Amino acid sequence: MGKKVKKEVEPPPKDVFDPLSIESKKAATVVLMLNSPEEEVLAKACDAIYKFASKGDENKVTLLSLGAVEPLFKLVSHEDPLVRRNAIMVFGIMASNNDVRKLLRELDVTNSVIARLAPEEDIVVHEFASLCLAHMAVEYTSKVQIFEQGGLEPLIRLLSSPDPDVKKNSVECIYHLVQDFQSRAAVRELNAIPALLELLKSEYPVVQLLALKTFGVISNDRETRIILRENLGLEHLFKILETKEFNDLHVEALAVVANCLEDVDTMQLIQQTGGLKKLLSFAEMTTIPDIQKNAAKAITKAAYDPENRKILHEEEIEKCLITLLGTDNDGAKAAASQAISAMCENLASKDAFGIQGIPQLVQLLSSENEEVKEAAAIALANLTTGSPSNASAVAEAEGIEPLINVLSAKRDGTVANAAAVLTNMAMQEPLRLSIHGVMNAIVEPLQSTNSLVQSKAALTVAALGCDADARTELRIASGLEPLVKLLHSKNDEVRRNACWAVMVCASDELTAVELCRLGALDILEEINLSTGRKNNFSEGALDKLLDNNLSQKYSQMGYLSSSNIITDGFYDYGQVKPGVKLLSLEELSIQELNDHRAIILVNAKLPEVSLSAEDKSQDLYYGRTTSSSSIRKSSKERTRKGKGKKEEDKPKEEEELQTMPKVQQEVIFEKLPWLPPFDSILLDYIIDASKIILPLTTTKEQVVALALFVADKMGGPIERDKLHEFSWELHISEIEFELKCNVVPIGKIKKGTFYHRALLFKVIADRIGIGCSLVRGEYGRAWNEVKLVDDSPQGITGLLLPPQMYIVDLMYQPGCLMKQGSAEADHYQRI
Repeated sequence: MGKKVKKEVEPPPKDVFDPLSIESKKAATVVLMLNSPEEEVLAKACDAIYKFASKGDENKVTLLSLGAVEPLFKLVSHEDPLVRRNAIMVFGIMASNNDVRKLLRELDVTNSVIARLAPEEDIVVHEFASLCLAHMAVEYTSKVQIFEQGGLEPLIRLLSSPDPDVKKNSVECIYHLVQDFQSRAAVRELNAIPALLELLKSEYPVVQLLALKTFGVISNDRETRIILRENLGLEHLFKILETKEFNDLHVEALAVVANCLEDVDTMQLIQQTGGLKKLLSFAEMTTIPDIQKNAAKAITKAAYDPENRKILHEEEIEKCLITLLGTDNDGAKAAASQAISAMCENLASKDAFGIQGIPQLVQLLSSENEEVKEAAAIALANLTTGSPSNASAVAEAEGIEPLINVLSAKRDGTVANAAAVLTNMAMQEPLRLSIHGVMNAIVEPLQSTNSLVQSKAALTVAALGCDADARTELRIASGLEPLVKLLHSKNDEVRRNACWAVMVCASDELTAVELCRLGALDILEEINLSTGRKNNFSEGALDKLLDNNLSQKYSQMGYLSSSNIITDGFYDYGQVKPGVKLLSLEELSIQELNDHRAIILVNAKLPEVSLSAEDKSQDLYYGRTTSSSSIRKSSKERTRKGKGKKEEDKPKEEEELQTMPKVQQEVIFEKLPWLPPFDSILLDYIIDASKIILPLTTTKEQVVALALFVADKMGGPIERDKLHEFSWELHISEIEFELKCNVVPIGKIKKGTFYHRALLFKVIADRIGIGCSLVRGEYGRAWNEVKLVDDSPQGITGLLLPPQMYIVDLMYQPGCLMKQGSAEADHYQRI
C-alpha cells in the first residue's frame, strides 16, 4: 500500500488486552481493516485507501477486486463524522472508474450519497459526495436514480457553496442531469437560473465553462429562455463575448446565445441594445474556427423564424455569412452554408446572396469535406428554387460541371440537392440547352435506395427530358430501366415524379418503345386502376407512352385517333391482352414462319445509311447478307417510274460493291444495323394518291376518292354475299411464304380485307392531311371514322352545322359514307 497505518491507543485498564501497534504495506490488509469496530481504525484505513486510489485507475481496480466497495458503502453513512468523511472521499475518486460505477449502481448507493449533501455535513463531504454523483450522472440509469431520489435540489443549493470545488462538482452533475427533459423542467422550477448565472462570474474558468454548458442545454426550452432574459442573462453572455480574456468561453457562450435568438422577443431586444450588430461583427472578425462555426449556427437557429429573418436581413447578415464562407475552416464553411439555406426563406436575402454567395458555394461543391459539399448543395438548391436569376448565376459561376460531379457523392443529401439545383436550372430553356452530360450521371441516383434521392433524380429527368438529345443520352446510358423501376415505389412523391419523367421521356418513338419493352405500360395501367396510387401524371404518362408507340397502342387499345399519325415503322400485330408486351419488329422478323395472323408493316421510308450497299438492299426482307443479283433487282425496282437513279448513273461505290466477292459483301452487311424493309409500293401509293386527291376541293370528296383508291389497290369492291369467296387469307399466306417471314409490308397485299384496307386508308390519309381515326372491331373487322360537315338544309344558306362522324365503306360500296350509329354503319362494323 506504501502507507503505514499505526494504531495508537490510551493505556487500557488492567482488565483490557494490551494495545497493539499495527502496520501494513498491503492493500488487502487495509481493506480488511474496513470491517473494524473501532472508529480510529476505520478512519485511518479509509484515509490510506483514499491515498492509494488517488494514484491511478489501476489501484481503483485493485481495490474493487479486493472487495473494498461494499464495506466502504456501509461507512458512507457511519455515525462518526471522520469515518463518514474519509469514506465518501474514497467513493468520490473511485467513482471515476466505469467498473466501480457499475457496482455502485447495483448497490444503489445514490440515496446514501445524496444524504451527504445535507447542510450540516462538512464542506469536504459536500465536495466528494457531489464528485461521486457527478461521475455517476454520466450513466442514464444513475441520472434517473439521482433525480427520483431528490438529488437535484441539494445540488442546486450547493451552487452557492463557498468552496469552488463543491460548485464545480455540483454544476457538473447538474449538467449531466439536465440532458433529460424532466431534470430541465425541475431546474427551472427550483429556481436554479440565478445561481447558475452567478457561476458565470466565477474566477475559475472550469466553473464558468460548466455553467455555460448547462445553459446551452436548458436554454433549448423556451420557458428557460424567458427566465434567462428576465434575469439579465443575455447581458452576462455578451459580457463574456466582449472580454478577450474569456475567449476559451466564447464557443459555449455563443451556443447559449444561439438558443436565445430563436425567440423573436429576444432577437428584438438584442437588436435594440446593439447586441446583434456586435455579435455579427464578432463573428466576422474572430479567427477562432469554433467561434465562427457557432456564430453561424446561432444565425441558423434564429433564421427559422420569419420575423427573425427580417431582422437579420436588416442587419445585413448576408455580408457576415459570405465572409464566413471564405474562412479556412470546414466546420465554419458548412455552418455558414446552412445559415444561408435558412435565410433563403427571405426573398430579399435570397437575392442578396446571389451576387457574391453563389460563386463561393459553387467552389465548395469541389471540397474534399463531405459535410461542406452537402451544405453547399443544400444552400444552392434553396437559392435557385423559384429564382431564375440565381439559377443563371450558378451557370455563370461555371457550376454545371461541379453539380454533375456531385451526383456521385457519398452523401444522399448532397446528391438530392445537386439534382434539385440542376432541375431548377433546367426550368429556363437557355440554361437547359447548356447542360450536357447530366443523364449519364443521373443513372446512379435513380438506382439509389434513398427515396429523397430517387424523387429528386426523377424530377431532374423530367426537367431535362424535354430535349431529344437528353432523352437519347438517358436511353443509351441505360437510365430508362431504373426509371421504370421507380414506378413501383411505395413512396407517393417518388412514384409521382417517376410518372412525370416517363411522360416526358415518352415524347419520341424510340424512347417510348423502349419504355414499353421495360414494362412501363403495364405498371402505369396498374397504377391508374388504383385510386390510392394514381397521380396527376400517371394517366398522362400512359397516354403519352401509347401515343408515341402507336403499334402498341393499336394492338392493345384497338383505336388510333386522328391525332395519332402513323409513321414509318408502324406494324399491326393484331389485338393483344393488357400486360402482353409486343416484341420489336426486328425480333418478330426473325421468327420462324407460323400460322398466326400476319404482322402488317408500314414503311415507305428509304433507309438513310452512309454505305450505298444498304440502299441497294432496301427491298430485301430482314437479312443483312444478300446476293449481288438481289441487290441489282432492288436497284431496278427503285429506279422505275423515275424515282431512283438510272443504271448508267449509279455511283461509283455501287459498282464497286457489285464487283466485290460474295464473302466480302456478307461481311459488310453483317456490320450494318438492322433496318425494316422499304416498301416501295406503299411509297408509290402515297405519291399517286397525293396527285389524285389533294387537288379535290372538299374533305368529303377527298375521303370518297381515297376510299376508292384504297379499295382498288386491295382487291376492289366485294359483294356482301360473296365475302366468303374473297380468298385474302391464302393470298397473305403466299406472301409470307415468299418472304419467309411473318411480317408483310402492306404494299404487297393485293387482296385485303377490312383491317388491311382500314389501315392503308389511315396511313395514306395521315400522309396527305385527311383527319381520320382507325378502329378495330371483332372478327377481323376494322374501319375508319371521319368527321364531315353536312350540307345546309335545302332552302337555308349560311347555316354552320356541327361536324358529324361517318364510317367509310372500303369493302362493299367503296366511298359510301355511313353516319355513325346508323343501322348501315352498325351492319358494316359488326356483321
